Amino acid sequence: MGMAPEPMARFGNVYARGLIQVTEDLRDLEREGRWAVAVPFEGAPVLAQFSDWSCELPKHGQIGVWGGVPVGHWQSSVNRDTYVESVESTRERIARGDVYQANICRVRSAPLPSEADVMALDEILQQGNPAPFSGALRLPLQGIHIASASPELFLSRSADVITSGPIKGTAADASGLSEKDRAENIMIVDLVRNDLSQYAVTGSVHTVALLEVEQHPGLVQLVSKIEATLIGGTTWSDLFSATFPPGSVTGAPKISALEIIRELEPEPRSFYCGAFGWIDVDNQIAQLAVAIRTFWFDGGELKFGTGAGITWNSDAHAEWEETELKARNLTNLAAKVSKTP
Repeated sequence: MGMAPEPMARFGNVYARGLIQVTEDLRDLEREGRWAVAVPFEGAPVLAQFSDWSCELPKHGQIGVWGGVPVGHWQSSVNRDTYVESVESTRERIARGDVYQANICRVRSAPLPSEADVMALDEILQQGNPAPFSGALRLPLQGIHIASASPELFLSRSADVITSGPIKGTAADASGLSEKDRAENIMIVDLVRNDLSQYAVTGSVHTVALLEVEQHPGLVQLVSKIEATLIGGTTWSDLFSATFPPGSVTGAPKISALEIIRELEPEPRSFYCGAFGWIDVDNQIAQLAVAIRTFWFDGGELKFGTGAGITWNSDAHAEWEETELKARNLTNLAAKVSKTP
């Protein structure tokens, strides 16, 4: 048995090393330093303060091996028939007026390979599925191993300006995007605007981009962007209380959507659909992704979540196929074996 690998994080082209502390108290984000942040959909935040953030690539031996997970080894928390039933149940709630939209997800699980360094998996994802808000976090002592190829911005911050970039609407190509997709996106834009307004200067919340088509490996998505100016003294605890979990992966109204999610999803989402990224307290800048297209370790298993937004116009079988589309490229990549370091 070799030594445990050192704690490490990557976001963009920046690597974090020199772990100082790990905490779950959001109030620590008001003090000092630069932090890797992983807030699960349910449960305690993981906040890791690192001393060294630089573009220096990892040295030989700092990243191990990824042994590959064969595509056929994945099991789903719900099968196709059960997912279709959940979609139809959600449509019934919409017809009753309980909710306008709800995001219904499932979690895939597969045994971890014998050689399983999440930073090596992250390298494979970077090559095969580059994403604007990708990242990885390795905290061996805490059992935290996350690799994300997220295309979605949850929150970015620059001084007192906060930005969110919700994604709703997915298809294999632009011709497959429907009016249902556009309506779904606009509903979530309204929800995000309302969330941000709780700590925004009156009149400062505005939509700077609406229904833009973004190309990602194997699919296209509709993206909008909302900006706001924060009221002085707004803390990260305030922001999370107002905006978390992200509206694009819950639904509208959010409280009603969360009730449906808790009822219909048999397995917790964990880090999937949470917030993942970094916060630089000293310079008042931050970038947090919505942790979609995200792998994480859970005991001896690799987990991966996938889901779809359900509206009255949803076709249940098409929504299942959307969850398959979102997973396909990523699980194919996870099947690859990395080169020996």
